[in-house]
Amino acid sequence: MPSTERGTLAGRSVSRVGYGAMQLERLHDDRAAAVALLRRAVELGVGHVDTAQFYGDGFVNGVIRDALRPGDDVVLATKVGADPDSDPGAPLPLRLAQRPEQLRASVEDNLRSLGLDRIPLVNLRRCDRLPGLVAEGDQLVPLDDQLAVLTALRDEGKIGAIGLSAVTLDRLRQALPAGIACVQNAYSLVSREDEELLELCAAEDIAWVPFFPLGGAFPGVPKVTDEPAVQAVAQALGRTPEQVGLAWLLHHAPNVHLIPGTASAAHLEANLAVAGLALDDEALAALDAVPSRPMEVSLG
Repeated sequence: MPSTERGTLAGRSVSRVGYGAMQLERLHDDRAAAVALLRRAVELGVGHVDTAQFYGDGFVNGVIRDALRPGDDVVLATKVGADPDSDPGAPLPLRLAQRPEQLRASVEDNLRSLGLDRIPLVNLRRCDRLPGLVAEGDQLVPLDDQLAVLTALRDEGKIGAIGLSAVTLDRLRQALPAGIACVQNAYSLVSREDEELLELCAAEDIAWVPFFPLGGAFPGVPKVTDEPAVQAVAQALGRTPEQVGLAWLLHHAPNVHLIPGTASAAHLEANLAVAGLALDDEALAALDAVPSRPMEVSLG
C-alpha cells in the first residue's frame, strides 16, 4: 500500500494533506487569528497551501503573506481563471477571467498580494464543465491560448509549475505537452466520474487534488458522510465519517493530495490526522463498494 503521508507536488516532496485557505475568509474580522491558524498548519507539517486572489478579494492572500516565512517549506498554489467580483447579485463573489491577458494580470495580482517574486504552482481554472460557472461569450477561450501565456510566465520565472482545474480527460491530454503538475477536479468517494482522468494523472506523475472531497458542498452534491458504510467504518475505528472519507482518498491512489479547509484549529488537527489513518482491506472493500453518483450542481 502506498504511503498516505508524503507525495510529490510540483517536483517537491510534501505531506499529502495540505490546507485549503479559502476558509480563512471566515476570520476576516480577526486577522491575527487567521495568521495564527495558518502558522499552526505549517508547524504541524503542512507543505501545500492552496489559495486564490478571489478568496476574500485578496484578504486570504494577505494573511498568507503575513503568516508564511522565508524558511517555511511550503508549496503555495493559487488559481487563475476568475477574479474577485463585488456585485451583490452574482451567484459567487467572482467573475470569469479566462482570456490570456486576464490570466497574466491575475498572476501579477497574486504575486503582489502574496508578496512573492515567483508562485510555486498556478492552477488554471477552466470553466467548460460543471460544477461551477460555465464560460460563454468572450470567456470561451481555447486551452492552447491559455497554456501559451502560462508557459511564458513559467519561462519568465514568475510561476514554477502549471496545474489545471475542472478539466475533462480530452483537455488534459491536450495539455500534457505543456507539462502539467497538478489537476484539481471535483471528486470524492461518492462522485468518482473522473476515475479515468485520475488514472491518467497517476500514470503521468501528475498530482490529483480533489475539491469537494467530501461532497455535499452545494445542493445536488451527494455527501460522503451520509453513507452507511462510511459511518460504520468510522464507528469501528473511533474516527469521524469526515476523516474516513478523506483517508479513503489517500488510500485510493498514490498521487492524491488533499487540501481540506477550516477556520478552526481543532478541525485542522483532525484533518491532518488522516495522513496516519490506516484502512485495512475489509474497510477499503466496504468503502469501494459505495456507489458513485453524478453531481448535478450549477453555480450560475
